[in-house]
Amino acid sequence: MGSSGSGNHLEARTARQLIWTSHRTFQGWTCSQCEWNYPLPTLLGDTEARSAYDRLASSKFREHHCSDHLLRASPPQEDENSFTARIRKLISQGFKPKDAVELMLQEVELEYRSQPATVAKARLEGEDFLRRMRAGML
Repeated sequence: MGSSGSGNHLEARTARQLIWTSHRTFQGWTCSQCEWNYPLPTLLGDTEARSAYDRLASSKFREHHCSDHLLRASPPQEDENSFTARIRKLISQGFKPKDAVELMLQEVELEYRSQPATVAKARLEGEDFLRRMRAGML
């Protein structure tokens, strides 16, 4: 799939990365250099299906050309209130990933004890985070 456009030259000069992004309006994979994204399908809960989704997103990322998309004005920002952002913050404070996920879940269970759907979403996001860590995607 090689082409010799100026976009390929840009991509060769810059080290673009596949970045997991999670906030209120979007959850999925994005490119660090352009506005390319691969959203997580709604209700994709099965672990094997999510692994297949990650592999497909990685393949689509490698195939995309940044020149076909708007340049990213700033790095994708994760919603500071997202569960993944909480996990990353705990890891940056020295917690091991598994411990960070467990601590985040305990906090969420206390904060959202009357909202079982939110607790379930946090649990799923924590499991996804650990799965992606093990797969080397984060």
